Amino acid sequence: MPAAPVIPADASGAKDGSTVARPATARVGSTRVARSGRREHARGGPKPSFIQRYRTAIVTLAALVGVALVATFVLSSAAAPATACTNTGVPSPTASPAANATPALGYVQSDMSLRHINVGEKVTYTYCPPASGPHLNRAGAGPIQPRVYGPNDTVGPQGWIHNLEHGGMVLLYRGDGEGATEAGQTALRAFYDSFPPGPVCGTPRGAAGPVIARFDQMSTPFEALVWGRVLPLESFDEAMILAFWQQWGERTSPEAQCAPPSAAPSAAPSAATSAAPSAAPSPSAAPSAAPSPSPS
Repeated sequence: MPAAPVIPADASGAKDGSTVARPATARVGSTRVARSGRREHARGGPKPSFIQRYRTAIVTLAALVGVALVATFVLSSAAAPATACTNTGVPSPTASPAANATPALGYVQSDMSLRHINVGEKVTYTYCPPASGPHLNRAGAGPIQPRVYGPNDTVGPQGWIHNLEHGGMVLLYRGDGEGATEAGQTALRAFYDSFPPGPVCGTPRGAAGPVIARFDQMSTPFEALVWGRVLPLESFDEAMILAFWQQWGERTSPEAQCAPPSAAPSAAPSAATSAAPSAAPSPSAAPSAAPSPSPS
């Protein structure tokens, strides 16, 4: 193939007479071919959008955020307390008892049901500390073993409310009070060891109570409970707690552990019933005496 002819540069267009070199081209057939060393730039298509360029990173980030939200929800649900209270019991002052009358210790708390719940079920009690309400009914979970539970032991109303139902007493102390101290724990253990049997059924210590445990959602440092009745205490008053037990122990629980004593109730009705019929004929004698003179 013969060499392409060299075409001289076009000298036109310069005002000062100098020549301006222009790239020479060779014509092969009818096609104009650029000289060697010159590159043709290919025209690109439309540029991809931001989402198209970073799609993988965006999807990965969204997945990580979703996992983090789910983990946060699970952890917060697990950390939430199993027990919540609408109201913390603060009893109003009661009227002074009559002279020589025995004061009724504690105050009555409205009944919050006997419903049984499942393990792990969260409960909101209307009043705290609850002296009734939903509770567990499973061996080891409710009723729980009567003993002194330390400040770090995990026990709650769902378990010891069942002890109240069986006629036991529960004594609670707050974690920020003297009951949670080393000296307080020693005193509570000694109190447990000398706790008397039930005043009605004679139930021995350890059968249904007492349960002595920490509970922070209450207005006083100590509170003693039987079913439906609460005794708030500013200090650990053993004599007051035992008097409360003698007054109300095994008398308010819905699940009686024995038949109620029959001596006192049986004597009262027999006297009343025997007196009423015997007294009834005596008024009838008066009317019978009045009509008899009139016919004669």
